[in-house]
Amino acid sequence: MSKKVAVILADHHQVVRDSIAALLGTQPDIEVVASAANGNQVADLVQRHRPDVLVLELDLPESSGFEVLRSLNQAGLSIPTLILTGSDNEVDYVQAVRLGASGLVLKRDSPEKLFHAIRSVAAGQLAFSNEIAQQVVNWMAGERARPAMRGLHRLSEREHMVALLVTRGLRNREIAAELNISENTVKRHLQSIFNKTGAHDRVELAALAAEQKAEAA
Repeated sequence: MSKKVAVILADHHQVVRDSIAALLGTQPDIEVVASAANGNQVADLVQRHRPDVLVLELDLPESSGFEVLRSLNQAGLSIPTLILTGSDNEVDYVQAVRLGASGLVLKRDSPEKLFHAIRSVAAGQLAFSNEIAQQVVNWMAGERARPAMRGLHRLSEREHMVALLVTRGLRNREIAAELNISENTVKRHLQSIFNKTGAHDRVELAALAAEQKAEAA
């Protein structure tokens, strides 16, 4: 029998991790070698097991999926990574692509899509659905039409609050709870913030905020 695809799972819900591990265990060519409950555990597990694929949730405690991707790249531990997420935010998709994700599967997708994506990513291919790929392409194509960075001074008071929480590393759900608003409202504020500042994603927004804070010091 050929070598199995070694997989590490990273998701903060134990029930989800156990369920996915059991699901993947039904496939004769896929083996879950380790699982992580938070972002800080991932690098150590990758270093120890050297998996073929990392199946990564974006909304992880302690260190988000985006931070995990960034830290793995910086440590020279970059491996084929498949994002498994419940997020409907195209900004999340674009940022994951920018940080080197090889594919993305939604948690509402079928098990067959997950199996196929893992095998594709392990083989060095990309694994994005046509819908998600189109969203990413449209977003990136629209970057040229966006204004250059103009700073945070154009934001409304509520947008300033959302931007501040973003720079602190909070996810949309956490921002919604903090400000007692819906996640959809948070998404609308973020879209407005990106349009007004010219920031392409959360990383650039945080960088812009840090730069302006340094200039004001």
